[in-house]
Amino acid sequence: MTDPFVVDSSIAIGWVHPDQSTDLSVRLLVDVKQGAKLHVPSLWFIEMANVLAVLVRRKKLTEADCSTALARLERLNLQVDHESTVIAFTRLYTLAEQHGLTVYDAVYLELAIRKSLPLATKDAQLQFAARKCGIKVL
Repeated sequence: MTDPFVVDSSIAIGWVHPDQSTDLSVRLLVDVKQGAKLHVPSLWFIEMANVLAVLVRRKKLTEADCSTALARLERLNLQVDHESTVIAFTRLYTLAEQHGLTVYDAVYLELAIRKSLPLATKDAQLQFAARKCGIKVL
């Protein structure tokens, strides 16, 4: 599959940290290497940087490994959505409340809904909400 999709940090971290890798994240990375476009909200960069910083702090990743990971992430074919920040007080808040999600997770759901794209996440609650909204979950 080289179709575009929305990806959250729970999947993307598996692309740069072996302990976080799953069969799904490996399969999706193959798709990315074959040309699939990744759609991410601007929040994705902050989440990824935070996850990597925590892994370094917990000594599960070296600084050198973190630098390599950041460089690999920068090379991804990303379509960055900036619209989500404008709708945080309205659409994102409403989605979060309707589905019992954090607003951080609702941003991925909203993007998938708005762009009519599948969603790649390991988060069970986000998967459930996406399916309830008619979004394909990878």
